[in-house]
Amino acid sequence: MSVTIIVGSQWGDEGKGKITDLLSRDMDMVVRYQGGNNAGHTVVIKDKTFKLHLIPSGIFYANVLCVIGNGVVVDPAVLIQEIETLKTQGFPVDNLRISSQAHVIFPYHRYMDQAQEKKREAGRIGTTCRGIGPCYVDKFNRRGIRISDLYNEKVLKEKLAWNIEEKSFLLENFYKFEKKIDLDQLINEYLGYAHGIKKYVVEESTTLVDEAVKKNKNILLEGAQGTMLDVDQGTFPFVTSSNPVAGGACIGAGIGPKAIDEVIGVVKAYVTRVGSGPFPTEITGKLGEELREKGGEYGATTGRPRRCGWFDAVVMRHATKINSLTQLAVTKLDVLDDLEKIQICVAYEYKGKKIQDFPTDIYRLEECKPVYEEVSGWQEDTTKVKDYKDLPKKAQKYLKKLSDLAGARISLVSVGAERGQIIRI
Repeated sequence: MSVTIIVGSQWGDEGKGKITDLLSRDMDMVVRYQGGNNAGHTVVIKDKTFKLHLIPSGIFYANVLCVIGNGVVVDPAVLIQEIETLKTQGFPVDNLRISSQAHVIFPYHRYMDQAQEKKREAGRIGTTCRGIGPCYVDKFNRRGIRISDLYNEKVLKEKLAWNIEEKSFLLENFYKFEKKIDLDQLINEYLGYAHGIKKYVVEESTTLVDEAVKKNKNILLEGAQGTMLDVDQGTFPFVTSSNPVAGGACIGAGIGPKAIDEVIGVVKAYVTRVGSGPFPTEITGKLGEELREKGGEYGATTGRPRRCGWFDAVVMRHATKINSLTQLAVTKLDVLDDLEKIQICVAYEYKGKKIQDFPTDIYRLEECKPVYEEVSGWQEDTTKVKDYKDLPKKAQKYLKKLSDLAGARISLVSVGAERGQIIRI
């Protein structure tokens, strides 16, 4: 039996979908433990590209039970569309389960997200405006509506009436955001969604996970976003609204920490971030644009261009510490194939002093300058390499440097988008 957590070790978009897809073939269960449809996992199978937003990446294996855990916030319209899209591509999705404890996103959550993002005085975070943050706010304010509430029309109507009254008042009077919300129309719409997903809903998803643990099943816990977007441990306030870190997996899947065996940190051979916020190793100009184009660095959910930067060991050490990483999966090594010289950030300089630990205060972080070590590129094609020993020696040296700086061993290296372009170490 093995329980493994996969986490993003940077600002998300590290390629977790591909790694999850790879490892899922040896799993009995894959659980998505947090986030919503503000993130996308991309899986490339031969000539087809699949972008998953809510459904776990193990869905392509019929023998793997895929669970949307209690820590996820679900937009049922998006979920149903995702299910139907997979079905048309030949994947029946019969192996999907949805926790009745997961919270539901409603249109007023999206309106609140849009209104808050337009309120310049509050400072723009750069959210996807999918309603994720406002839904989590309702959850922690004990005003949220769970999947289970969709099957109790009386409770649903009472909760919706209160939420609509509150949100309408805020939208109209504070945000000056005119959006009318019709209670009866919304109830009918969501009762329809409830019918559409009913066959997948389980009352006790935590029991489902616990039974798998007791039966010594192989379980993979899959998060969205990355460590530096964690609401507690990331670059607050430019973060997501949940906990993508390994500790969040226990809460969002309903599993105790003693059951965890491995924590795999997925990390790009360079770094990207989407949206606003400090980004110490950002590469501007032509080289940054070239990396973006070669790496296909555009958001799977929004299509927004990602900012590109050199590998940041300060961020990586923070991720290793916060997540107790036991392994690393390095992705997109091939994107660096053409570079003659590569920079690695090994520390920050702050007010004339070199610091090794990641600053928790973003105002301090904004004053930090990266301290680089330059290494030689390999300038060879790695996309067809299947065995680690066949990688260019300089590429091996680069990976060894990343592993030493991170303080965790590398077990997987991705050298292309297709699921077969992977090197096991």
